[in-house]
Amino acid sequence: MRSQNRPGDVRAQLPASAPEQQESYAQILEDVERIIVPGLTHWQSPNFFAYFPANISAASVFGELMSAGFGVQGMLWTTSPACTELETHMLDWMREALGLPEHFDSSGEGGGVIQDSASSATLCAMLAARERTTRGVSNAQGLFGGAPLVAYGTAHAHSSLEKAVRICGVGSEYLRLVEVDAQLAMRPDDLNRRICEDRDAGLRPFFVNAVVGTTSTNAIDPLPEVSRVCAEHGLWLHVDAAMSGIAALCPEFRGIHEGLEGADSYTVNAHKWMLTNFDCNLFWVRSRAALTGALGLLPEYLNNRASASGEVIDYRDWQIPLGRRFRALKLWFVLRRFGLQGLQTMVRDHVALARDFSSWVTDHADFEVSAEAPLNLVCFRHVDGDDFNRRLLETLNDAGQIYLTHTKIDGTMILRMSIGAASTTREHVERAWSIIQSTAAAIQAEGT
Repeated sequence: MRSQNRPGDVRAQLPASAPEQQESYAQILEDVERIIVPGLTHWQSPNFFAYFPANISAASVFGELMSAGFGVQGMLWTTSPACTELETHMLDWMREALGLPEHFDSSGEGGGVIQDSASSATLCAMLAARERTTRGVSNAQGLFGGAPLVAYGTAHAHSSLEKAVRICGVGSEYLRLVEVDAQLAMRPDDLNRRICEDRDAGLRPFFVNAVVGTTSTNAIDPLPEVSRVCAEHGLWLHVDAAMSGIAALCPEFRGIHEGLEGADSYTVNAHKWMLTNFDCNLFWVRSRAALTGALGLLPEYLNNRASASGEVIDYRDWQIPLGRRFRALKLWFVLRRFGLQGLQTMVRDHVALARDFSSWVTDHADFEVSAEAPLNLVCFRHVDGDDFNRRLLETLNDAGQIYLTHTKIDGTMILRMSIGAASTTREHVERAWSIIQSTAAAIQAEGT
């Protein structure tokens, strides 16, 4: 499950220098089995319940293989029209499939693009917000042309938020951590209070990061109220749905997106819970002009008739790097191979298994659920305290039968049961619960 390698084990088995002579594929594959496989943590195992799902499928691998084989460079429409147009179409398909607002559709002023990860999407959104707020003069009149910019999120937002404020030049000093409620979701009243205080202090609020499914506990920020605060103050609202947004493929779970019509940008990872291999982050903006205005450049060596016509999309202007792969191909394969119904069935099954697991924990005298489980993540702990839970986690993972990870809520050690591997069934979840109980009982017996 989790690799049992020690630091340096892989490198110790590799030659000090690259080979002078060519080697056979048979030799290479032998070393893959001998060196590489033992150093892998098996994310595709049905017993993988750590971090977040990164489920893949044969369809996505086939699409990735064809993309690699084509070897196209998709920076401009003209460098491979199919690469660009399929991507635009897939993002429109997914907008509709997830029930996202129409202002994200490419038929209007918005549109979508595939990024490598949600971290890049958040950074791109923040850059667009920065340039919109400063009217593009951030480098012409000193740092942002005046008063410092301020961004907002909660301590439960992904760490990519703080990384983005650093890269954008805003700085961690001007990232405000908004208070959360009992469900660990953002408090709109505290957001409004902090914005007003910063404005009164002569600062410039410009960006709010709301989350649909926080990394630690799957908490969902109240988008309707947060979007109203952003509209009142004229701030860019970015919504990070990371893994959890994929649940909106099922109409009954689309309540997680209530209030999204107020968002300026939105991102979700198909490479987590949608059978599509990494990397395949889906990112939409209300105004593509705001995004391309922040990131677009046209050196002479990229000038071409199609771009000059204004009739095509050049996705180089929607991202940080210039070059880009044909990622849309694997998304197309997945959507066609499984259909929306097949993906919906998988999501529903995982949510149902998480709810069952949560009920088993609740019914056990020695365990407790630590946070609401709205989708496929269950946060729980043993009642014997942090040291016991730390030992329980280490013992489980060292045994290698299942893999869990942890977080902290108000300083308390919490175990996370993330259910989302493509091959996970009820049998695997029941077995995992049995292993957790028996391991806890054995640790308790050792202490008596």
